[in-house]
Amino acid sequence: MDVLGIDEITYGADDLPACRQFFLDWGMTLAQESAEALVFESQNACRVVVRSSADPALPPAIEAGPTLREVVWGVSAAEVLPKFAERIKDLPGYVNDGKRVGCTDPNGLAVRFQVSQKRDVQVECATMNTWNEKNRINQRSPVYDHASPIEVGHVVFFVKDVKACEKFYCENFGFVPSDRYPERGAFLRCADVGGHHDIFLLQPPEARSGLNHVAFTVRDIHEVFGGGMHMSRKGWDTQLGPGRHPISSAYFWYFKNPAGGLIEYYADEDQLDADWEPRDFEPGPTVFAEWAIDGGIDGNTRRQKNAQGPSGKFLTDRQPTHK
Repeated sequence: MDVLGIDEITYGADDLPACRQFFLDWGMTLAQESAEALVFESQNACRVVVRSSADPALPPAIEAGPTLREVVWGVSAAEVLPKFAERIKDLPGYVNDGKRVGCTDPNGLAVRFQVSQKRDVQVECATMNTWNEKNRINQRSPVYDHASPIEVGHVVFFVKDVKACEKFYCENFGFVPSDRYPERGAFLRCADVGGHHDIFLLQPPEARSGLNHVAFTVRDIHEVFGGGMHMSRKGWDTQLGPGRHPISSAYFWYFKNPAGGLIEYYADEDQLDADWEPRDFEPGPTVFAEWAIDGGIDGNTRRQKNAQGPSGKFLTDRQPTHK
């Protein structure tokens, strides 16, 4: 297993103060701060860097406005880097500074690889009771008042040529297809054994480059809800959620991100190995979400935004009917 997952992402943004507050509310730790950049860390030291869009040190943008400029993938050992360097040395944007090796992918994105800097973490997760297995005895499931993301779990891009992008990641770095939208989308994971996808490449009808979203792994479905309601209470706008993806089985909640694109909390994705056979799906609303709440849940009343709240003291109270 050469590639272990995402180690770091870098945004080019227009409003750094807004981004600072957003990622703090999101549950990230502010590790470094200067006039030029904000650096946040997740629980396992996965880093999110936010720099001014005008910073000349940033790689070129794949679209106008705030967006993701660079994805740094962590590898398992130092000897992986020269192997990757040999494969990509003739590709556009090739760089090799001894610590990071990279190039530009067919979609125009700066892609880098480094020996992973993330640390192993142990977190306490909820135990689920099912009809067959009663694992939680005399214990309530947790309730979270905010989220503490464990890591950046996956990235999703709009691409101009999904086949070229899939070939780039699979042939050069050993990524593996999990599922596909025929001729339209490819879900790829870093290795045979892992979560459903680490990157999703989606070719829209107009075939353009852009960021769709960045997804942050949280420990369980309860933290998806707790984190989402906290962001709602803080006034950040939901795009969609909470909900559940049929393809990966993950529970999700998407918010609009001032640093660019959307941002997602997710948990409970499918875990795959070499025996998994990729499937083809026709894209559509019911394929994207088995169920989802449009506009999100109000952070205070726990009801769909703009919906009338319950009028009784308890949900089971019935109010008298006046004739």
